[in-house]
Amino acid sequence: MLRAPEGMQEYQRMAAHFGRDLVQLQHELHRMKVATKEQVKGMMPLRKDYPAEVPQAPDFLVSLRSHTVWEKTPVKLFCTVSGKPNPICCFFYCRCAVTDSGIYSAVATNPHGKATSKVTVCVRSEFSVVFSVVPLLSSIHPSKLEVTLLESFGVTFGTEGESVSLVANMVVVPDLPNLPPEVMWYRDDTLLMPSRWAEMSIGGGVAKLTLPHLNKDDEGLYTLRIWTKDGTAEHSAYLFVKDATPTVAGAPGAPMDVAVFDVNADYVLVSWKPPNTTHEAPITGYFVDRRKSGTTDWVQCNDSPVKVCKLPVHGLTEGASYHFRVRAVNKDGISLPSRMSSGVTAAEVESDVEVYICRCYVKRIIFWAPPSPRGRAPVWYLIEKCEGDSHIWQRVNTAVQLRSPRYPVYDMEDKKSYRFRVITVNKYGSSEPSEPTAAIQKVDPCGVPSAPRQVIASRNTKTSAFVQWEPPKHANNLMGYYVDASLVGSKKWFPCNHRPYKFVVHGLVPGDTYVFRVQAVNAYGLSEESQESAPLFIDAALSTPSAPYDISLLNCNGSSMTLAWKRPKNTGGSKITSYYLDKREAESVEWKEVSPSPAVHRTFTVENLTTGVFYEFKIQAANLAGVGLPSEPSKAFACEAWTMAEPGPAYDISFWEVRDTSVLVQWKPPVYAGAGPITGYFVDMAKKGSSDFVAVNAEPVGHCYLKVSGLETGASYVFRVRAVNAKGVGKASDVSDPVCAKALPGTKEIVCGVDEETGDIFLNFEACDVSETSKFTWSKSYKEITESSRVSITSSGRHSKLTFVNAEKEDLGIYSVAVTDTDGVSSSYSVNEEELKKMLDLSYNIKHPIVPLKTELNYEILEKGHVRFWVQAKKLSSSVNYRFIVNDKAITSAEGYKISHDVSTGIIQMTIEHFTKANEGTYTIQIHDGKAKSQSSLVLVGDAFKAALKEAEFQRKEHIRKQGPHFSEYLSFHVTDDCTVMLVCKLANVKKETRFTWFKDDEEITVDVPPNPMSGSCSLPIPMFSRKDQGIYKAVLGDDRGKDTSVFEISGKVFEDIINAIASIAGSSASDLVLQCTPEGIRLQCYMKYYTEEMKTSWFHRYIHMKRDNHIIGGTSEMAWMQICEPTDKEKGHYTIEIHDGKKSHTRTFDLSGQGKWKLDFHLHILCDLAPLQSLSLTCTVCGDPSPEVTWFKNEQEVVSDDRFKITFEGGKFASLTINNVHVEDSGKYSINVRNKYGGEFVEITVSVYKQGGDIPEPKLGQMAKPISTNQDLSLVQLQG
Repeated sequence: MLRAPEGMQEYQRMAAHFGRDLVQLQHELHRMKVATKEQVKGMMPLRKDYPAEVPQAPDFLVSLRSHTVWEKTPVKLFCTVSGKPNPICCFFYCRCAVTDSGIYSAVATNPHGKATSKVTVCVRSEFSVVFSVVPLLSSIHPSKLEVTLLESFGVTFGTEGESVSLVANMVVVPDLPNLPPEVMWYRDDTLLMPSRWAEMSIGGGVAKLTLPHLNKDDEGLYTLRIWTKDGTAEHSAYLFVKDATPTVAGAPGAPMDVAVFDVNADYVLVSWKPPNTTHEAPITGYFVDRRKSGTTDWVQCNDSPVKVCKLPVHGLTEGASYHFRVRAVNKDGISLPSRMSSGVTAAEVESDVEVYICRCYVKRIIFWAPPSPRGRAPVWYLIEKCEGDSHIWQRVNTAVQLRSPRYPVYDMEDKKSYRFRVITVNKYGSSEPSEPTAAIQKVDPCGVPSAPRQVIASRNTKTSAFVQWEPPKHANNLMGYYVDASLVGSKKWFPCNHRPYKFVVHGLVPGDTYVFRVQAVNAYGLSEESQESAPLFIDAALSTPSAPYDISLLNCNGSSMTLAWKRPKNTGGSKITSYYLDKREAESVEWKEVSPSPAVHRTFTVENLTTGVFYEFKIQAANLAGVGLPSEPSKAFACEAWTMAEPGPAYDISFWEVRDTSVLVQWKPPVYAGAGPITGYFVDMAKKGSSDFVAVNAEPVGHCYLKVSGLETGASYVFRVRAVNAKGVGKASDVSDPVCAKALPGTKEIVCGVDEETGDIFLNFEACDVSETSKFTWSKSYKEITESSRVSITSSGRHSKLTFVNAEKEDLGIYSVAVTDTDGVSSSYSVNEEELKKMLDLSYNIKHPIVPLKTELNYEILEKGHVRFWVQAKKLSSSVNYRFIVNDKAITSAEGYKISHDVSTGIIQMTIEHFTKANEGTYTIQIHDGKAKSQSSLVLVGDAFKAALKEAEFQRKEHIRKQGPHFSEYLSFHVTDDCTVMLVCKLANVKKETRFTWFKDDEEITVDVPPNPMSGSCSLPIPMFSRKDQGIYKAVLGDDRGKDTSVFEISGKVFEDIINAIASIAGSSASDLVLQCTPEGIRLQCYMKYYTEEMKTSWFHRYIHMKRDNHIIGGTSEMAWMQICEPTDKEKGHYTIEIHDGKKSHTRTFDLSGQGKWKLDFHLHILCDLAPLQSLSLTCTVCGDPSPEVTWFKNEQEVVSDDRFKITFEGGKFASLTINNVHVEDSGKYSINVRNKYGGEFVEITVSVYKQGGDIPEPKLGQMAKPISTNQDLSLVQLQG
């Protein structure tokens, strides 16, 4: 929309005016810059004596200035920054609304810190200017706005590490987006500024303070203060921050309020406040950590925990900026770290005072004035001390080079006085000592304060309490107090505050009773706990009640009126005891008392009225605190007799059992019944704010209550009631107060149960809210139960119980309970016939109890042949009585019988030591435990008795056997990894003289290593197990105390199990099938740990089982093989060997298809030259395509052809190794390796040369031996392979 010409002229005028102002400001700023430079130049000569620059964090001497400019107008942002070393400046732009409008930031950084300057640039378009009567923004100050606070933040609870926002809604007039009201936030009267720990915003009618990372430092009373046209508007509420969960259970909470002061180039003094401890172990000390600005690594400052909440930190780099944090220590661990302190720079600070001593808790700080002149080099200081009046000076700062004119002194002994002096030093030498200080003496540390006194708690609100106390007798530089609370009877204390300050205890549960205690806090820690306060019931503080309201007329006979009114919304924390009524004629202004005696109920009949006159009434309620405010005057009621036939209005509509979708509506019947008795009621309902009432019930109900269901959760409703008689529907009642369809927090329902001790049926209710004056009102069918012989009612605290004296059918119905002086706490329960029957059965079992049994009477055979009869009950008391009856005869503990019981396990038992045929019969136990009884029987006759007797005799014999040496475990077998079968047994009760012998088929077995019974076990190895090892094996153990025998027969199933066990190990160890060339053809071989023909081994060709009748199948102890003689093409294909161990099969395969594989035919022949037998020839027939390479080895060393060893390979087929002049030294392992590009094979043979006359060893299985006669002293060449 285009502006009018006069608007354009105004626009140009304003642009010119603001342009002139901008030019003037720029000229003034330039003049200031020039003057500043000249002043700096003038100061330069003064700095020549100080060649070392003092480090300085960045700082804006001239900050950025906000600009509001017109579109297409250039704007320049500039600022002046200081810092050593020179800072680096960066500009940032954020929150751009339109084009270049937004907030611009200049950030200056150097190693010692960072500084930020922010500015707003607003770009205006000429078409966005609207001229009106609204004044320019520059003419409105935030304090001229009208601000009204609406909903504000309340008491808030948080945990360390969480984020919390405090929000206040307000109405601002005029509401200008670019001119929000001026808002200030305070914590404990300290103004908060925006920081990384506190984010503030204002706009849109909302003021918000966000604490993004809670810490106990944030706990306190927060106040929002807003400048308004009439002054200020304020709102305050507490924020409580509890400790985060520690990393170690039992560790203390983190310290807080870490502060740094006495900052200088040599050290800083760090202080903090101790955390509260309730159930944690006492704090034994603190660790202080430091971190350089710009880094993330924390360094611990003290090696051992310091016990006082102050610590000087040395070893800082001059000019560097540091942050500090503190951790508390107790016997269970170390706390989480505190919030880090603000950054401080370790820099030199000069003082103009003489040398003197400053007391600071547990140390003394010495201050002095630097020398003048200082000399031509940087200086440092030495401090010396002497004891008393002596002149023996001792160096104090031996390990620290001081550059600041102050130093904390620690090593002062008690009851001794000291003097101090200072010496200045530079690289050219040292000065004369200063004048010594006056003598000072160390004072005993103050220690922790004494305990606070006379703790008094009083009511504040329904969830808080005032706690007051007298200060400790010895405050000792008090920091504040910690308050703890405990629920009466729990003996568990919890902290009420986590920063030491005075406050109101919030977050308490209404209706509970608490006690409080207080501890004083100073730098040394926490005092002893104060004495507990008197118990305090948590409820609102007493006050006078608010005014009654909604006065209504219930009846009028021409000379009197019956009035009703509603209870005050606030009873003042006490029961309302009376109501005072005043009246006046409608045309009069003078009120008169209705009656000298107040009304005690909320209905009252006013007598002695004049017919035809209009009257107004007002009412005041009274409680223990006094008489409250009067109500608003009622409507003017005409004193005319009611004569209508329909009934008058019902009254006193109340709501109970309010739930999310239902509510119970109750009312009282009309005082005026009309021409006939009241037959029922209609209930109408409407949403709050609506006048469209709908009937809840289609037919009138005959009682004064109705449960309304199907409500919308969270919605508010109003109700009215109309009474009905034979003449029609009467006048509607006054509209009720609104009720919200939402259950109270923590609402619980009535529970029906049976008392486990008495068996009484009861209804129990626990209220979610009570007050000190609350009473539980029980009703049946919503009629109050006052006195009844059928039920009894007991109430205590939040609990109330209705107990049926003797429940019967006449007790069926709806039972309800309501808690007075609450916000409608109530519940109901319907006792129906099925529910009652269930409860009666349970009640009967309790009133006529039995001893519940976990197990019936049973028996077991023990060692020595004893028989134990036992029964186990679920629960036994120490006064239990019982008796055992056998064949109608009571048994007592006597010779041969032992009877006992164990209350903890519920076991009752009887042991018969010698069980014989005479013990056949019926066994019974009878138990009496208080009122409970039980009985259990066991019939032990016939086959059952014979089996028990047999087992008892066996156990008796076993006991006798075990008196001497015996087998604790009889013979069994297992197979070792090398397939050796071991027969094993375990022995017990042996001694050195005990003998052990092995037998097979009654023939003693002689073993290489005699068995050792003292080892506790013996074993018999059976190597290379086969069918020949079948038989009956026996182990005999004996000495002078007796003999025991174990027999193990290896045959049938046992033999098969052993073979299967061997097959399992051998099959698992089986190698892949390999091809071996032989003179007869080819042989497939499978090597394994052990092989015997008894193993279930099968060969397959092309997955068809190969029978032994048609093929040569055999093996040795080391392998299984299958021979293919004169192979042809039909023998090609897939070969498989399968070893079955009874559970699974172990298979190995070989592909003899010949496709793409190398072919190698390999035969080894041994030729012995018998005339004159001086040479030995090893010959091998090789076949392969291409022709293979042949290499011979002796003892794994390659054999090279020479005069004695001649190697030949003729025709690419015959390879031979000839050894001339055979000697004993030629014995060894010979091997041949043949290989072509498709693979190779390796064959070994052992040659043994023996002297003539020597013993010829027996060849091992699978070996061959052939004697070779010679004319020399060689008698045998044995070939193995």
